[in-house]
Amino acid sequence: MKTTIYRIVAIAALMLASIAGVSAQRNGIHEKITRLGFEFEVNAGTSLGGATPLPLPAEIRHIDSYSPDLDLQLGLLVTKWLGNERKWGVAVGARLETRGMKTRATVKNYGMEILDNGKKLSGRWTGKVQTKYHSQQLVIPITAVYRINRRLKANLGPYLAFAFSNDFDGYVSDGYLREGDPTGDKYVFEDDSRASYDFGDELRHFQWGMRGGVSWAAYKHLVVNADLTWGCNNIFKSSFKTVNFSLYPIYLNIGFGYIF
Repeated sequence: MKTTIYRIVAIAALMLASIAGVSAQRNGIHEKITRLGFEFEVNAGTSLGGATPLPLPAEIRHIDSYSPDLDLQLGLLVTKWLGNERKWGVAVGARLETRGMKTRATVKNYGMEILDNGKKLSGRWTGKVQTKYHSQQLVIPITAVYRINRRLKANLGPYLAFAFSNDFDGYVSDGYLREGDPTGDKYVFEDDSRASYDFGDELRHFQWGMRGGVSWAAYKHLVVNADLTWGCNNIFKSSFKTVNFSLYPIYLNIGFGYIF
């Protein structure tokens, strides 16, 4: 019995010693990283926004409805603080993001290419348009960081986004299509009739823009983040001419992070 107790005590002591050793090693590595001015943050969040023309073109007469998707984000951010005071820094990150929305609008002479009973028709649409946009992206922000005080930081800089999944589709209804131009043959869709369209293959896989925001330290390691991202290039490829105006992704992002 005593032998068994001694063994249990010995095993427990070895486990505690191992945990203490790992903790000390981890703390030692952390202290070295901190001395070098590096800060690591794992973050997650959600966003609200969509892809929009700026300004609203004459073809869009009214936005009937707008419904954002549940857009989620998960990422890692590395900050290198500069100087002894560490007021300024440079941050580079990598984030997996989803972007999406659903809209319904009333339009006139809106560039459109539809499928009607297997037949492709292109021209100018007048009536209702329902659109679903969804994109999954790897986003790389590169920002300058300024420490306002012990708890609050501000950041500003560009971002690069690489989309590995794109969707932009929907349908038209309650209107008519003029094939080719506003004086072409007229195809009417009334009551419950509708025609679908799909521009997903015409979306860019590379986007870029600007990002600015703030980060507030709620606790020692927990921070609350908020930033605005503003796309600077059209989500459609330059070769795509059916939609004759640009759409820019604009999103407000809110989340939290854990700083190591």
